[in-house]
Amino acid sequence: MARRNKILVPEARRGLDELKARVANAGSPENAKFEAAEEVGVPLNKGYNGQLTSEQAGKVGGRLGGSMVRELVKMAQQNLAKK
Repeated sequence: MARRNKILVPEARRGLDELKARVANAGSPENAKFEAAEEVGVPLNKGYNGQLTSEQAGKVGGRLGGSMVRELVKMAQQNLAKK
């Protein structure tokens, strides 16, 4: 079962989804994890993926999450530099 992290500001969902697509170089947020999986060589399919190891799943989630955090930090630094 997929677990969605609870976003403290629900209005931010759209912006986070757009960021996910941007950091994964995907056309849409729905395709971001598949693009990331392809880049790291993980055989991710639509639907059930119970055959994946924890390591494989972590490669996909870690790549997306890490890239999103780096981009958010970069955006915050740019924002602070402007002030």
